[in-house]
Amino acid sequence: MDKQLTSPSYRPLYEQIKVLITQSLIAGEWRPGEMIPSEIELAARFKVSQGTVRKAIDSLATENILIRRQGKGTFVATHSADVIKLRFLRLTAVNGQKELLQNEFISCDKTKASTYISQILGIKAGAATIEVKRLLTFSGRPLIYDHIIVPAAPFKGLNSVKVEESNGSMYSMYESQFGVRMIRAEERLKAVAAEKDVAKSLGLREGYPLLSIERVSFTYGDNPMEWRLGLCLTDDHHYMSELE
Repeated sequence: MDKQLTSPSYRPLYEQIKVLITQSLIAGEWRPGEMIPSEIELAARFKVSQGTVRKAIDSLATENILIRRQGKGTFVATHSADVIKLRFLRLTAVNGQKELLQNEFISCDKTKASTYISQILGIKAGAATIEVKRLLTFSGRPLIYDHIIVPAAPFKGLNSVKVEESNGSMYSMYESQFGVRMIRAEERLKAVAAEKDVAKSLGLREGYPLLSIERVSFTYGDNPMEWRLGLCLTDDHHYMSELE
């Protein structure tokens, strides 16, 4: 049975349709990479105008949740697509040169959520988590020490083999193997000094200046699913962000 509009009357109609489309995505009605019904079909389903549906889809496309393909239709965005595969990776060579990005596995362990992590991920302190550490290399040079923590329940079966096989694209692996797609992320940046283990991994002296990028990534419904700390060497690279 099609969902009915139940949102408050003060919310614009297209936003109500946007919510309903998102609910269908959360329910798995349309999987990443799949085409959603046409605007005409959705307009009939939700009993609204095609223009209202178009506005809702435009908004979801702006948020990289849906992707329009000229002459083909509208598809659910996927992290396996080259256009957004590295969407959250903003470290760029100062000279603009394209680089071969790879990763070097360090560890994957079952851990328990600290009070800090539990508050960020919305889970109980002491809840089971999975902790991943790796190096991200740019043309063979390690530039980012990547520290990742995710709740264990949604990622049952995540292990060192899967991390190594992901070939650097954790978000693509989350999506394809666990049905969890990251929609957006919040980041906090600051300058830090490299601690002993991090410095050794990056081939630096202890205390060397690094850019710390703390990120929380969210799936549908604004549900936090990943905490990540990237410690970046920025001697000849910079963090690039496009502002609108």
